[in-house]
Amino acid sequence: MSIANRILLGFIAVIVLVIALGALGLSQIGEVRSETSRIVTRDLAFVRQLTDVQTAQHQLEAATEADFADHAMGVMGPTADGASADWRRAEATAIQSLDQAITQATNYQESAITSDRAKAWGEISQSLTRARAILTDLRQRDLIAFQAMARGDMAAGQSQREGLLGPRAAFQQEMARASASLDQAIELGQRRVDTVYQQSRLYNLIGLVLAVGIAMAVAYLIRKSIITPLNSFMAFVERVGQGDLTRHTELTSADEIGRLGATLNVMVDGLRDLARQNREATENLNAATAEIRASSQEQAASVEEQLAAVQETAATVDEITHSGAQIGKRAQEVIASAQATAQTSNEGLRAVDETARAMDSIRDQAEAVAENIVALSEKTQAIGDIISTVNDISERSHLLALNAAIEAAAAGENGRSFAVVASEMKLLADQAKDATNQVRSILGDIQRGINSSVMLTEEAVKRVAAGKERTDTTQRTITEITGRVQESVQTFQQIVASTNQQQLGIEQVMGALQNIRQASQQTAVGTRQLEEAAGNLASLSQQLLGLAERYRV
Repeated sequence: MSIANRILLGFIAVIVLVIALGALGLSQIGEVRSETSRIVTRDLAFVRQLTDVQTAQHQLEAATEADFADHAMGVMGPTADGASADWRRAEATAIQSLDQAITQATNYQESAITSDRAKAWGEISQSLTRARAILTDLRQRDLIAFQAMARGDMAAGQSQREGLLGPRAAFQQEMARASASLDQAIELGQRRVDTVYQQSRLYNLIGLVLAVGIAMAVAYLIRKSIITPLNSFMAFVERVGQGDLTRHTELTSADEIGRLGATLNVMVDGLRDLARQNREATENLNAATAEIRASSQEQAASVEEQLAAVQETAATVDEITHSGAQIGKRAQEVIASAQATAQTSNEGLRAVDETARAMDSIRDQAEAVAENIVALSEKTQAIGDIISTVNDISERSHLLALNAAIEAAAAGENGRSFAVVASEMKLLADQAKDATNQVRSILGDIQRGINSSVMLTEEAVKRVAAGKERTDTTQRTITEITGRVQESVQTFQQIVASTNQQQLGIEQVMGALQNIRQASQQTAVGTRQLEEAAGNLASLSQQLLGLAERYRV
């Protein structure tokens, strides 16, 4: 049987056992619940029945006392036997509830689950039967008393009433015995429930212990059939990992463990062949690597000597080329500087011309500004005259408003509206006077500014004339510098042309040397790479040889 089937059967057995124990436990729990519910239901129903009997008895006693009181007061109506309708209903209810209780106790006695509870229900039935006889006797006594009192024989009725106390006490004693027997029956039922519950717990505990034992047995069998062979295989694999390829595993069977052992043996055989072939190939590789490394070292020495010679020649030509390039570069810089200087001179000459024309324009504009300022000063003086006139008008208006106010005050009530107009005129005159003073102050500031502007304009015209003379001198100087710079540029251009021809020849030689040096460097790099590869092969062959020596074949 395979390992998977063993494990599957073991788990199935454990699961079936757990299910069986669970079903057994559930059935026990169901029985406990059913029996508990049946016992509790019966006990509660009979408790309610006894309560109904007690209630009916109390109602009958109350109806009896009410009829006695009605007979004593002479308010009882005519009846056949001296009892009222309420008493008859209470008496019938009491007899009926007591009969039902006796019947119920008898039925419970017949279906009791234990003999003790059957005995308790029998005692209850007997007590209720005796109480039934007492209740019948009380009924007869009540009727005799009612009939005597209905005839008017109050003494006989009262004597009969006093004789009811003994039977009533006997009835209560029988009901008390029935209640005590019921309490005993309830206690016996609780003990029965506890006994069934303890039995159910015991059965479940035994089933759990049995399930754990079977599970442990299944686990032990599975371990014995799987873990022990696997431990043997682990020891065998550890020996193989340490390099021992001389042994085979001895565990063989028809299941998966046996097939795993056969596979491991095939693997060890393959590793043994591979290790043997690897050792032979490594020895051959080590010998070939030593030959390649010696040859590459000789070639590397020759290439390095050739590369050193080429590098010295290239360095010399490179210095010559660098010097020529610097000369050409300096000449180009000088030419560029000279051309820039000539261009700057031309631009400066044009700027001087434009400056001269601008100064002439500035002088004309300054003279025009001066004339406009003079005209503006004359107009400002005219505005001052107008302001003086407006000031006089405001003073006269102020005086006129004052006179109008005086006249309005003299006119009394009739001149009140005229006084308001006079007040407004006075206010406007004051505002006009204040505005006139402000305008006069502003005109004074403008006049002073105009005078300053006239002086500054005259000074600017003088400076423009002096600047025009200096600009003419500068223009002549820049013209001479520009001519000399142009001559220098032509000379440097001739020098640069001859330097460029020499530089072309040197560059051709330098290109050839660069090609030679590059080829030498590539050869040297290839040789070094070959030597490194040979060294890596030697190291690898040594490692492979060490690995091959690790395995014992």
